[in-house]
Amino acid sequence: MGEYSEALSLHQKALEIRDKILPANHQDLAQSFNNIGAVYYQTQQYPRALSYYEKVLDIFLKPLPANHPSLATGYNNVGGAHDIMGEYSNARSFYETVLEIDKKSLPSNHPDLAASYNNLALVHENMNEFIQALSYYERAPEIFQRNLSANHPDLTSIYNNIAKLYDKMREHATVVT
Repeated sequence: MGEYSEALSLHQKALEIRDKILPANHQDLAQSFNNIGAVYYQTQQYPRALSYYEKVLDIFLKPLPANHPSLATGYNNVGGAHDIMGEYSNARSFYETVLEIDKKSLPSNHPDLAASYNNLALVHENMNEFIQALSYYERAPEIFQRNLSANHPDLTSIYNNIAKLYDKMREHATVVT
């Protein structure tokens, strides 16, 4: 934990300096906010992380075009904070925005696109929307297979997620009947 508190202290010092010398919408301020948010996220202080990730988005939304990859990263971080706090509807909304940006700004076989499908699948799974989750999960391996080796950890992770989803679907069907 000591490394995190030292990292947080240094990121906060950097932010103080940047805040004094840079305009309010400067990208370096966004970087400082993101770094601080990441430390809070890693230390499971998710509401604080969310607050800093939202500041990043506030800065990025002004100068960047709507389909800029940095916006996708910002939306993804905000979505991830909502997701881990169990705010699945909010997470889904941010992840959907990430997917739309990725579709417009990345090639159809880009690994980030597969990660977006996986994130949406996970949040739908957490909301017990299993059919929708499966439809997103099934898109991710298609992309990864074009870019990664057959035994790459990202690909095996997706297959595990799909298998777990099938288990949940079977359990849910048993409870319903």
